Amino acid sequence: MSAQESKDLAQRSWEIMDNPDLIDEVYAADVVWHEPDQDIQGLEEARQFIGMYKTAFPDLNATVEDVIAEGEKAVSRVTVRGTHQGEVEEFGPPTGRQVEAQIITIHRIEGDKIVEDWDSYDQLSFMQQLGLAPEQ
Repeated sequence: MSAQESKDLAQRSWEIMDNPDLIDEVYAADVVWHEPDQDIQGLEEARQFIGMYKTAFPDLNATVEDVIAEGEKAVSRVTVRGTHQGEVEEFGPPTGRQVEAQIITIHRIEGDKIVEDWDSYDQLSFMQQLGLAPEQ
């Protein structure tokens, strides 16, 4: 896969926020997402993870700011925004608060699919924006 094709795939991976059906086209069946607090393994867990966020933040959207690719890896820098409107166990009852997070993801690609992602974001700041963690 060329560097441009890897960049395009990394960019497309963020489109699953708006269209979860794309997950099969972008990710391998045995994909692993390394989140700051857990690993998401396989497409079914990935669907559940995205579903939880879309339930809590129905207007969640991602803006891809940058994508860099070399070899079997691509890196994306993304800004995610949404309003806490739905209740899920992890975030509790809706607060109506808007959140914003900057995410940097390293995508590892094999063939024409992403097989592994490493996500880095400030989870404490995210929880503070929701009022679920004390401000410093």
